[in-house]
Amino acid sequence: MGDHFGSMDGKRVLYTGAAGGLGLPTTLKLLDAGAQVVVLDNDAKKIAQLEAAADGAAGLGVVQCDLSDLKGLRATLDGLMAKDGGFDVVINNAAIYPSKPFEDFTFEEMQLVHRINVEAALVCVMAALPSMKQKGWGRIINISSITVAGAWDNLVPYVQSKAALIGLARGWAREFGAYGITVNAIAPGAFPTDAEAIHPDRVAYEKRIIDSQAIKRRGRPDDIAHALMFLASDSAGFITGQTINVDGGWIMR
Repeated sequence: MGDHFGSMDGKRVLYTGAAGGLGLPTTLKLLDAGAQVVVLDNDAKKIAQLEAAADGAAGLGVVQCDLSDLKGLRATLDGLMAKDGGFDVVINNAAIYPSKPFEDFTFEEMQLVHRINVEAALVCVMAALPSMKQKGWGRIINISSITVAGAWDNLVPYVQSKAALIGLARGWAREFGAYGITVNAIAPGAFPTDAEAIHPDRVAYEKRIIDSQAIKRRGRPDDIAHALMFLASDSAGFITGQTINVDGGWIMR
């Protein structure tokens, strides 16, 4: 992977929620390409699985933290940068996805989704931006979702948050481009992860997915990893403000 898109030796990556199903294989590929990866996650079990899979890779740093504590997050990031320097790549991936009808959400529940899925990303970019501008190089990648296409119900706060990340990618891309910083979004389709537990009939859900996709197989974590690695590389230096759907041809536009 490192040979295909170019080496990421010396690149420092901030990756939120990266111990989860789609984050783990991408983290391993980034490490294999020579990157240093700082993972922010709050799931101790998944963190342990990531650390075991990384098998003592020197470039991996994991910080267990609560992304809903925005002041605490900023203090954590400032501490990490004071110790080891700024970040070259920021991947805003962490998300929660409660599912129920809109009228059943309290306003506070909706605020929590926005705080973790969007405001934590704001804090990460605010912290990382000065060093990216100073270096004249940076990559910011927001992980959005196929759900922003509007075909899913009972996910309003999640859909709102994932659409916000697309808007942020466009706004940031416009402002940061003069400094050699690209900003893009990836919208994954329906991948077999823990998130699917919210669907009561998994068999019918899987049939719906295959029927909807042009490519008749389930997505694999590597499908996301390859797109991420490309956007984080020098090869994607003229691509910014874009949303790439990695969904087997479910949504085409």
